[in-house]
Amino acid sequence: MDIKNLDEVPAFTTKDGSEIRELLAHRNSVIRLQSLAEARIPVGGSTLEHYHVRTEEIYYITHGRAKMRIEGETREVKEGDAIAIPPGQKHKIWNTGSETLRLLCCCSPPYEDGDTVIVEK
Repeated sequence: MDIKNLDEVPAFTTKDGSEIRELLAHRNSVIRLQSLAEARIPVGGSTLEHYHVRTEEIYYITHGRAKMRIEGETREVKEGDAIAIPPGQKHKIWNTGSETLRLLCCCSPPYEDGDTVIVEK
């Protein structure tokens, strides 16, 4: 049985600049076809605009408020919101709140830096 605790998973920085804690993926569990990670973005911070060639994502906001842009459409998002991001869709998220933005990132197929294309300098 694979059980990972968020407090025991090491953090790393992804290609888009997010601080990630990969909870379950092929690198640390029996999971092969998807991945689950928590991303953290500091107050005033953001990701770099990017897209994934093959991977679809779901962001689920667990703490904070943000502005989310997908393919030119921008919306305010908050704790409890789930955001669908299809493959190939450029996206970026900004922390607009007063606390660290925390969100779960569900990816299928699993997250890989090589599938991430940065479109922002």
